[in-house]
Amino acid sequence: MRITRDLGDGHAWTLHEGLLDDGRRVFVKQGAGDVAAVLDSEAAGLRWLAEPRAVAVPEVIAVGGGTLVLEWIDTGPATAAAAERFGRDLAALHAAGADAFGAPWPGHIAELPMDNDPAPDWPSFYVSRRVLPFVRLARDRGALSAADVALVEEACDRVAEVAGPPEPPSRIHGDLWSGNLLWSHGGGAVLVDPAAHGGHRETDLAMLALFGAPRLDTILGAYREAAPLAAGWRERVPLHQLHPLAVHVCLFGEAYRGSLLTAAGDVLAL
Repeated sequence: MRITRDLGDGHAWTLHEGLLDDGRRVFVKQGAGDVAAVLDSEAAGLRWLAEPRAVAVPEVIAVGGGTLVLEWIDTGPATAAAAERFGRDLAALHAAGADAFGAPWPGHIAELPMDNDPAPDWPSFYVSRRVLPFVRLARDRGALSAADVALVEEACDRVAEVAGPPEPPSRIHGDLWSGNLLWSHGGGAVLVDPAAHGGHRETDLAMLALFGAPRLDTILGAYREAAPLAAGWRERVPLHQLHPLAVHVCLFGEAYRGSLLTAAGDVLAL
């Protein structure tokens, strides 16, 4: 493989365009230090999301030694037709299901470890594996006060009550903000950089809304036609945003503190 063009870096990563000996273009993600577990987790998630052949993900060509090599995706505009198809395809991905709430590999989101050990139900999984570990890490990093943590913990105490009807584990991307949703030159959606696991399907939808995915209304409309959502799903969006907002406080500090506390207050108001 020959690295031909530096595409910049994100966090601890250096990103390149590469060229294989057979002429195929590839995306190369490299990191210094102890990053093998992060890249292994990303590769495992991509392969798992690819299994149902519901939504496109880049092929994992190689992983190891601090390097992840993926199929290159030429990007294009987010058309209405592509958004409608993605809504249906995302519903099919979720419907493929998972063996449990969790995943059989160690999880990561960005560079942060994430506990994927299974839990018996989604509320207990979400609280103990997703929200509270990152809220407490943010406190330890000085970005949240003890009172802030207490507010989120109070919201977590209500998760089982306000989560809606129980659902089986869905096969979810787990970090589906707009930057991890590529629109290919051919017009389809491609999922990248997952924190994949068996979770609640509303989590992916809430993450799409967090930073404003393009043509979100079209995506959600097509999704709901293919897989209707339980009543109250719009009101539960802040519940499913507690985890990514807590992660953002860990990564970026107090800039996201207010959004996290607002979401916790919204959960308490449900």
